[in-house]
Formats: sequence, structure tokens, C-alpha cells
Amino acid sequence: MGLAAGALAVSGVAQAAPSAPMPKLRADQQAFFGLYKELVETDTTVTHGSCTEAAAKMAARLKAAGMKDDQIIAFSTPEHPKDGGLVAIYPGADASVKPMLLLAHIDVVEAKPEDWERDPFTLVEEDGYYYARGTVDDKAMASIWTDTLVRFAKAGYKPKRTIKLALTCGEETSGAFNGAEWLAQNKRDLIDAEFALNEGGGGKTDGMGHLLVQTLQVGEKAYQDFTLTATNPGGHSSQPVPDNAIYELSAALLKIGAHEFPVQFTDTTRAYFTKAGKMRGGETGAAMEALVANPEDKAALAIVDQDKMLHSMLRTTCVATLVDAGHALNALPQRAEANVNCRMFPGRTTEETQAVLAQVIDDPSITIEPKVKDKPIASPPPLDPRITKPVEKLAAKYFPGVPVIPSMSTGATDGVYIGAVGIPVYGVPSVWTDPDGNGTHGLNERVEARALYTARDYLYDLVKTLAG
Repeated sequence: MGLAAGALAVSGVAQAAPSAPMPKLRADQQAFFGLYKELVETDTTVTHGSCTEAAAKMAARLKAAGMKDDQIIAFSTPEHPKDGGLVAIYPGADASVKPMLLLAHIDVVEAKPEDWERDPFTLVEEDGYYYARGTVDDKAMASIWTDTLVRFAKAGYKPKRTIKLALTCGEETSGAFNGAEWLAQNKRDLIDAEFALNEGGGGKTDGMGHLLVQTLQVGEKAYQDFTLTATNPGGHSSQPVPDNAIYELSAALLKIGAHEFPVQFTDTTRAYFTKAGKMRGGETGAAMEALVANPEDKAALAIVDQDKMLHSMLRTTCVATLVDAGHALNALPQRAEANVNCRMFPGRTTEETQAVLAQVIDDPSITIEPKVKDKPIASPPPLDPRITKPVEKLAAKYFPGVPVIPSMSTGATDGVYIGAVGIPVYGVPSVWTDPDGNGTHGLNERVEARALYTARDYLYDLVKTLAG
């Protein structure tokens, strides 16, 4: 999942009222809950799960709703039989209008049952929240998209624009088989669309029941891991020498840790810093606005950089995340390796980021290799009013009094693969989460029930509006 823009420390801004108790579910909501529960409780982790099985269950629901066999296309490869996915095509009435694509990944981050308070693959409702792995990331959106087509099919709805749905695997595991990447490279015509709606947007609360903001993700960084390796002949630890692979690697990592990539803005981040700066107020808000006016303002940058999310929105970041060194307790290391995780600003390439790392390290004995070859360049879509205006208009209905701000994700989603083949991708407002992120990627992942059902209604209307 792409990490959405963080919660704002808002001063002097009207907030949505605290969440009221969730009323009894409507009949259509009960039907949706059954679909959601089935998808959430299907293990789709990369180690033990099967996206292919989960996609087949969603295909069965689409078929039962009345969609035809030739409108539901399952896909997988012989090398990755459990990493399959699904494309569903709901036909529009006007062939002259290009289709729209609904994108969601159905794989989830690993979850060890012994670490959780509840079974991560059993949906549990407690205190107004649904708990389980994937309740937010990204089976909430995958379920809502699938349910939307189920409802359309049952009602016989005839949109002007063809609506395509892609449920894919591999988003959560860099280097694994990725369904969105495979579709973009091998079945471009199957997912061809004027634009795509994806994860990445969403709401943030203050943790006390007040919804502060909804974000529309318009652009994201590109994810890339680099392996740094230092090698040495080694020897007996009783006779150490200055030439030591661990020391050399450590020196390189310290240089990377001290390096700051240059400040950059896109149209999206410029709009975000302007609007969020006004909302935030205070010293940080003023510094955000000052930085938009002058990116060279060092005093403003020093203030803004104290916020880790804002710091990351302004530049490429690279950070050491794993180290593996040595082969014996009583021997000099023959090899030391580290993983450096980079989130590359839109427009920046793997090659130039690797070149910067090499320049910063300034030690030709250390090799630097990217984990994923031919990584697409992150390309932000335009702030298209044909998308942004319906998003904002419907948000005023479902999230009254809550501003919608365009944002750039500091994380990464499968949108980078779809955008790379010329389909603009927008991470639309969706469920809201609390300041702790609701356990996404961590323990006891949860979603507030009211957030889920409100997002379902909002996104259903948004798809209907954009489909004409």
C-alpha cells in the first residue's frame, strides 16, 4: 500500500462531527459485508496464501450477479499459479467514450497469528471496528469495487462508459510476481482506459472521532531497493587489519544517512503544501507556504523537515533497512551487505539514483545493485478537473465539512505500473484511519465500520458519476 499523506495538525479549522454509533445494516450493506468478509478471510499472503483463489471467489460473485463469462477474465502464469488475478469488464453504452479502470490489489502483508490478539484471517467486529489482515489494505477497496459491479449487474445499470475492474496480486512484495505490472506489459488492451481509480487517498481522523481531511492521491514515488556489498579476503580475528568489510560498509551507510536529496515540487505537492499549510497554521504552516514561494528558503525548510512526512514529500529518500555481514564469530568478515530502500521522487530514475549513491559513498570497492531492473519512472497525473471536481462534490455530501486535498504518496502502489503505460491513476478518497494508521502493515489491522460503509456509498456514487 502507498502511504497516504499523514494527518494534519489542524488549528482553527472546522472538523466533521464525531462518529456516531453504526446503525443497523441495510440489506445491501449486509450483502456487501458477506463479500468483504469472504475476501478478507481468504489468505493472500505471498508465503501461504493464494490470490488466485481470492480472485476466483470474486469472479463467482460477479457471475452470480449476471455478468457473462466473457466479461470475467481470470489470469495467472504457470510460474506463479497462486499469484493470479481478475479483470472484469462491465460494458458501457457509448463506444466513443474511453473506459475507466478500477484497480485494487488483493494480496496482503504477512501476519503471524501468534503475534496478533485475534486470528488475522478471521474477521472480528469489536467496538465499532472490523479487525483482520487486509481490512484496510487493500481489501476494503477491492471489495467495494467488486461490490459496485455486482450492484450494477443486478440492477441492469447501463453506464455510458465501460467500467473495467482489475484485482491483482504482488503489490505488497517488491520483486515478487506483480499482476498489475504483468497486465500493463502483456495485456495493455485488456486494461486500456482513459484513467484509473486506485488506493492511496483516504481520510485521517484526530483519533477522537473527528474526521480532519480526505486526500486525493495525484502521483506517488517509485520504490527501489539497492544492495550494497563490501567484500574482503577475511582472515583470523586474532590478527585484525584496517581493511574490514563491515567497517567499509558502515562508513558508506553513514554517508547515505547524512545525505539529503534536493528539494522538488510537482503540481500536486505544490497544491498540497499551499492548502495544507493554510489549514495547519502556526510556524510549520507558514513555513510550508514560504517553501512553495521559494524552495531555496533554508529557514523554512529547516522547520518543515522536522515533520517526517513533509520531509519525504519534498525529495527522494534513501535509507538502510537491512544488514547482513560476516560468516563466523572468530573470523574477519569476507562480505558485508546492506539493503538501502529508496523512494524516488516522480521523474527520477533508478540509474540516476544509483549514481547519486555511488557519488555520496565515494568508494569504488563497494558495489551497488538495484533489486528490480527496469523500474518504471513515477509520473504524476494531471490535476484534471474532470476527476477532481466530482471527487470534491461527492465528498461534500458524504464527508460534510471535511476538505479534500490533493497529495503525493511517499509510499508506492501498483499505480506506478499503470501510469507507466499512459493511464493516469488517481488514489481516491476512501475509508478513514486514525493517527496510528489502524495497524496497516502491522499488528491488529482494523477499519472503523462506519468508515467502510461510508466509503462504499461514496465510491459507488463516484464510479457512477465518472461513468456517465
